[in-house]
Amino acid sequence: MREQGDKSINRLGCWFDDAGACFRIHAPQAQSIQWVCDRETERHAMQKEAAGTWFLTLPDFKPGGLYRYLVDGKGPFPDPVSRFQPHGVHGPSQGIDLRSLSFHASTPPLPSPAQRIIYELHVGTFTPEGTFRAAMAKLPYLQDLGVTCLELMPIAEFPGGRGWGYDGVSLFAPSRNYGTPEDLVAFVDKSHALGLSVLLDVVYNHFGPDGNYLGVFSAGYFNPRIQTPWGSALNFDGEGNEAIRHFFYENALQWLRDYRFDGLRLDATHAICDDSQSPFLSRLRHVLREKIPERDVLIYAEDHRNPNRFCLGEDQGGFAFDGVWADDLHHHLRRHTAGDNQGYYKPFDGSLANICKTLEGGWFRDGSGKTGILAQGSDPQALDYSRFVVCLQNHDQIGNRALGGRLHHEIPEDVYRALSALLLLAPETPLLFMGQEWACSSPFLYFTDHHPELGALVTEGRRKEFAGFTAFADEASRRLIPDPQAESTWKNSRLPWSELSVPRHDSVRRFYRALLTLRKTHPALQSVRRGDFSATPAGETGLILERRHGDHRLLAAICLRPQGGEIRLPPSPGGIWRPHLTSEDQEPGSPPGRNPMVNPQKDGGLDLRFSRAGAWIAVHPS
Repeated sequence: MREQGDKSINRLGCWFDDAGACFRIHAPQAQSIQWVCDRETERHAMQKEAAGTWFLTLPDFKPGGLYRYLVDGKGPFPDPVSRFQPHGVHGPSQGIDLRSLSFHASTPPLPSPAQRIIYELHVGTFTPEGTFRAAMAKLPYLQDLGVTCLELMPIAEFPGGRGWGYDGVSLFAPSRNYGTPEDLVAFVDKSHALGLSVLLDVVYNHFGPDGNYLGVFSAGYFNPRIQTPWGSALNFDGEGNEAIRHFFYENALQWLRDYRFDGLRLDATHAICDDSQSPFLSRLRHVLREKIPERDVLIYAEDHRNPNRFCLGEDQGGFAFDGVWADDLHHHLRRHTAGDNQGYYKPFDGSLANICKTLEGGWFRDGSGKTGILAQGSDPQALDYSRFVVCLQNHDQIGNRALGGRLHHEIPEDVYRALSALLLLAPETPLLFMGQEWACSSPFLYFTDHHPELGALVTEGRRKEFAGFTAFADEASRRLIPDPQAESTWKNSRLPWSELSVPRHDSVRRFYRALLTLRKTHPALQSVRRGDFSATPAGETGLILERRHGDHRLLAAICLRPQGGEIRLPPSPGGIWRPHLTSEDQEPGSPPGRNPMVNPQKDGGLDLRFSRAGAWIAVHPS
């Protein structure tokens, strides 16, 4: 319905109600705004409202019609709140009747904190076709694998025909590269029918460099006093900040309410410049509860500052988010197994003691030191383990590498299997990046499709980025870094699904499936409380994880040394450990792997002798 007379900024963009098509745009400094049809054969003057917005109702405009705006006679420009851009970011906007989007499945309950297993995917490279519909055909595979939450990398309209999505500019419009709004609805609906929750990665810290028309309508959306790598910061705390806040509240509500996503992952919240007494992020959860009271939704933040405030309750001065991306574990594990020690890996020593400290804490940088890396971050002890999203790889940790190499490309497979067991048996919320579950051969490279002038700058900047790394210190080596603008860079990043028929890859997949089944079903793995988990170094060989819940126990001995070693296990309280799975088994009940050799000790403990890296998992009671 049309809303007028309120001091707040009301619904933006184009929507349909009983009066016809409604249009509203925020442009407080403009003297005139004209609505024009695609061919400019029809124009209508919009009426200015008290809140600095302009409004128009067109009874005869139908869904699917194309339109743009003239601002003080300049333009025409696409609607920055467009629901679809069929001809790209510079083309006309299309009217979409969100009421007509058809859902058939009911929204399943959110998985409990202990059951949240996130699978991150990039729609454009997840399948050869790179579309919502093609990805939808893979949903039964993901259900069978055992993940519970899918996370789509950003899908909002971006310039060109391919990209990661973090340079989006039409943030309300599903990218035409992936399909139509109806196709996106079909993907979410099918996911729900299979019991899968769906999260969306959204970018609320900047707009891309090409096709952002928001500033044409109001300079107040940006804060010129603060410059970021993407230009002026968004105005979350200056005069008139209500406009940009409302823009993003509306955006979040669209994805959660109209497309029925189950949650959001907020990209790089450390890049949101907001020193106000009531930060945008602190208000977001409140707004969502107020506007969608009938649904619980998940909100995660990506923030390298390790901020505990994000996950504290509102009564504790927190933002009441469900979790934060916690990269410290990844950095220590990568340092320990692959030897990375440059760039942001440099402060992480990868020692077994610090891996265990990170596992037990949730993150390593906890604010406990007066100087150095521990002085960063904040105390994690008030947060349960589900609040920390951990991974062996994600789009950043792969794609920000010069050659897009995945962790399993650089370490022995037995070490990778051991790490996979560590990830999926730890109490934190695990995230898998598409293809890691079968140790796929394809890289995930950084790729773009900008116009030639901007594309040349992106290519040059990408190669300069690695000049400080030993492997790319000379110009000849930097020329080996794949060109982000080349179509082959994108194509080489697509998942090779045919590998699932290769026994070596299928064996890894079956091991992942067994671990995920165990994680979802064993009682000892259903607690995310502190006190129900311990991680202990085992000499120089590896570590021991123990999970507890009531009378149930699960123990995992993880050997991370490629040449193997010995891990001694203490006696099980009240009984003996029953072997359940090793990293060389494909599933429980299959012939046991030969690694490790298990030797019972007189005191009831066990001596495990690994001939190579691996994981030995046992449960109690039997």
